[in-house]
Amino acid sequence: MTGMKRMGAALLFAMSMLSPASAEVKELTIVVPNPSAINVYPLHVAVGEGYFAEEGLSVKVEAVNGSASVLQLLASGQGDIGQPGPAPLLAARARGEDVVFIYNHFSRSVFGLVVPEDSPAKTPADLKGVTIGVGTADGAEVGFTRGIMNDLGLKDGADYEFLAIGDGGTAVAAFLNKEVGAYAAAVADSAIISSRGIPLREITPEPYLDYFGNGWAVTRKFLDENKETVEGFGRALVRGTKFGLDPANRDATLKHVAAGNPQESEDPVFAAALLTAIQGRTLPVDSKDPFGYMPPAAWVKWQESLVASGGLEKPLDNIEEAYTNQFVETWNAAK
Repeated sequence: MTGMKRMGAALLFAMSMLSPASAEVKELTIVVPNPSAINVYPLHVAVGEGYFAEEGLSVKVEAVNGSASVLQLLASGQGDIGQPGPAPLLAARARGEDVVFIYNHFSRSVFGLVVPEDSPAKTPADLKGVTIGVGTADGAEVGFTRGIMNDLGLKDGADYEFLAIGDGGTAVAAFLNKEVGAYAAAVADSAIISSRGIPLREITPEPYLDYFGNGWAVTRKFLDENKETVEGFGRALVRGTKFGLDPANRDATLKHVAAGNPQESEDPVFAAALLTAIQGRTLPVDSKDPFGYMPPAAWVKWQESLVASGGLEKPLDNIEEAYTNQFVETWNAAK
């Protein structure tokens, strides 16, 4: 009995030393629009460095095909936190889905309109009559490109058309077979295509590079019922971002993203180049802005572009309900 009492006392002591976070772990399903780990390097750094664990969170990352699928899983409750683009999110809200952007991951546009290096096209205006490749028919890159073309007076279906060609090998094949003359590409897609022997040249107008890209979002119901979880999630992401941007942590960051998607990092030179490109897109446009912050004017700009291009029938009654900056200060206060 004496030995049993000692074991019991030791167990009680060990349990008393556990923090509240480690005593009760909340499991989260995180939904991303593609399998790239480098695209979401703060997420994988936060996993690898134990930042989520310190917040009492355990994350399971699920990759789907595009923002529409992300939003579907959030709406159905099969995903807790997802990373859709702003255009699909605003379209979802117009349909009555109460999904809210909580964290601006890509502060700068992750999309670019690119053409083969030897293409005669110098500007988007030169793409009249051209088929533009996109990853998915309902992806965020479609709304981004429609905005560019609409500003030039060019209409989808009349002056040009989109063709969903996927990414990676299928996109390379579409270029080689002359199925498309341009590509609305994410940073990763362009890097992959270029690495496979098709050098690309960007023709995105400068103002459009300021459009922010995919960010972390939740349903209003999840937000209202899980504020502490959202605080912990964002705090871990900010820590992961700062760690990843520190040159001293370069090798560790590459190791963490390789753990998230080993295949993506098989070519270390490509992985390093892609990480550099992605990190540049996660820096706030205004260096004074904290990580995760969403400039209200940028949301207005996105909405105006979508209405003008037909992506939205009319402006939302209250666009401020599409996003929140309420947690940004708390997230960035973390040491």
